[in-house]
This record gives sequence, structure tokens and C-alpha cells, in this order.
Amino acid sequence: MRTLIFRTAAPYLTALMLLFSVFVLLRGHNEPGGGFIGGLIAASAFAIHGIAFGVPTVRRAIHFHPIAVSGFGLLLAALSGVVSLAFGVPFLTGIWVSPSLLGMSVDLSTVMVFDIGVYLVVVGSITSIALGLEDREDE
Repeated sequence: MRTLIFRTAAPYLTALMLLFSVFVLLRGHNEPGGGFIGGLIAASAFAIHGIAFGVPTVRRAIHFHPIAVSGFGLLLAALSGVVSLAFGVPFLTGIWVSPSLLGMSVDLSTVMVFDIGVYLVVVGSITSIALGLEDREDE
């Protein structure tokens, strides 16, 4: 399905879907959404780009192997749980801090770090599967 219309629309659709996936990731902290759904949307964007332009183009665009992205996300999610152990509370208990950076109060939480880790795990693993399936179809 490499029609001219699809190849023309795919970059815009991919960019829009990636932007929306970040919105869903950040919104999911307090409302429905989060790392899992945002990661699925981002992986779908990479799959659409792969269908339009081929797997090698997507692999060059990601810069990292999808499994490496997934592994880093798993490490990030696990480290967010270790932070709670350092504060003497049970594993994966949410910790919030509000440092003042450049005169602005910024709220940071281990819950958001965990969600970003889940996002990266889902993006990496689903993208790896989708690119593997698309690679097989090209043969």
C-alpha cells in the first residue's frame, strides 16, 4: 500500500500521532490514558511510517534499536520503584518532590517516571514486532 496519497500523508499522520501519544502519556497521570495507551499510539505511528516508506527508513528515524528502547524503559520503571525504597516506603509507592528551579515550582513524581518507563517499553516492544512483521512481508 505505497500509493502517492498514502506516502504524502504518512509523515504528517506520523507526526500528529506521536504528538498525540505524548499528550495521552502526560494526561494519563490524573485521567484515563497513560504510558501503555500512549506507547501503543506511538508504535502505531511508526508502523504507519514503515508501511509507507519501508522498514529501513523507520529504523534510521528511531536511531536506537527498538529492543534497546524497551530495555531502557524497563530500567526506568524499575528505578522509579527503587526510589521509594530509598525513602523507606514500600516498593513502587509514589514519591513527589517540588524543587524550585529558576524561580519556578516544578512537581516531579516517581509515578510519572514509571509511566514514561511503561511508554518506552510498549513503544520498543510493539515497534520491534511491527517492524519484524513488515520486514517479513517485504521478502
